[in-house]
Amino acid sequence: MSFLQRFLERVLRNNPSRTARTSFDDLSQDQLDAHLQVGRYGDFLLTDAVRPSIGLDVVPRGGYRRDTYRDPESGNKMPVLAASVSAEILFDVFMDLLDPLGEVVDVVMESSHDSEPGSHSDLYREQIDTVILKSTLYDYEPLLLHDGCTGMAALNPAGPMEVQFDEHKLLFIYAHDLAPFEEILTRYGLKRDDTLRFISEAEHLHSTDDEYHQQFGELAYRLGIDRQEYSRLSGC
Repeated sequence: MSFLQRFLERVLRNNPSRTARTSFDDLSQDQLDAHLQVGRYGDFLLTDAVRPSIGLDVVPRGGYRRDTYRDPESGNKMPVLAASVSAEILFDVFMDLLDPLGEVVDVVMESSHDSEPGSHSDLYREQIDTVILKSTLYDYEPLLLHDGCTGMAALNPAGPMEVQFDEHKLLFIYAHDLAPFEEILTRYGLKRDDTLRFISEAEHLHSTDDEYHQQFGELAYRLGIDRQEYSRLSGC
C-alpha cells in the first residue's frame, strides 16, 4: 500500500474516533491528494509519519530550540532541547543522541495505535544495554521513522536525563547539562533558533497501518517488554 493510500484509508476514512472537524474536511479529493503527496519543503524532507496543515500554519524546517520544562506537580524545572530534523539524517541523529545517556538505559515505547486522539499507551523496559538497544532499533528503522503512531524514549536510570523520539518525528532532550547533546545536533548541521515552530504545534495528520502496528508489538517483545503486552499490541 502506498504512502498516500495509507493516509487516505487509515487516517481519514477508517478512524471512527476522529470526530472533530478540521480544514482537511473542506478539501476536494484532488486537493487532498496533492497536499499529502508533498513531502519536501525546501531542503527539509518529512518522513511518511505526518503531514502539516493544508494552510501550512507551520512550514516544516530543520533546526532546534532551547526550552524549559516545568513539572506541573513539583514545579521543578528542566532544560530542554527540541529538534526538527530532516528525514535523511533523523535516525542517525537519534542514535547518536543515545550515547550521552550512558551504557545502560531505561526504555519507554509509546503507542497511539488503539488510543483516542491526543493520548497514547506507554510500555516500559528497565536496564537495557545501550549498545543492544541501538542494535535492535536498527532492525526497525522504517517503523520509527514512518509510523505516525509510534514513539519512544530512552532515559538514564541514575538521573534526570532523557531523549525522546516522538510520534511527530521530533526529538526532545531533557537534561541539566545539554552541552553533549547540543554538540551532536550542531555536528549534523542543525542550527539553534528559539523561534522555531514544530509541525505538532498546528493542525496536522498522522499516518499508520496494520503492518506498523504489528511491528510495534514485535519491537516491544524484542526489547523484553512483558509478553502479555506484546500480544495485546500485536493482536496475537
